[in-house]
Amino acid sequence: MEKTIKVMVIEDEELLLQAISKKLTSKGFEPITCTSAKQAIDYLTNITEFPDVIWLDYYLEDMNGLEFMRELKKKEAWAKIPVVVVSNSASDEKKNSMLELGVKQYLLKAQYRLEDIIEILRETVEKN
Repeated sequence: MEKTIKVMVIEDEELLLQAISKKLTSKGFEPITCTSAKQAIDYLTNITEFPDVIWLDYYLEDMNGLEFMRELKKKEAWAKIPVVVVSNSASDEKKNSMLELGVKQYLLKAQYRLEDIIEILRETVEKN
């Protein structure tokens, strides 16, 4: 039996977060939902088994994707978790900055269906 992939979803849009969570569950993933970067960091601080991958919305109310990635980099164990950014906008500059900080993929919400993003998450975990 394959192990369930744990996905930490950091998305401050509550309805979208619920939809993502439902879809992940239906595809056999185990979602960990966070509505803010701070909540995600608190969660990571207090657990021993980290998520297999992080779905990160670039624009969060408490910090942006760059700031969140810098926080992740502070702890070696966290820095190893692959991150896929799913955002409404992407300038090349922003995308490149995120990739330099170790983001595995930077996806534009408008260009992907939920199923596609979930498949990308699975592939990211398998590659890692």
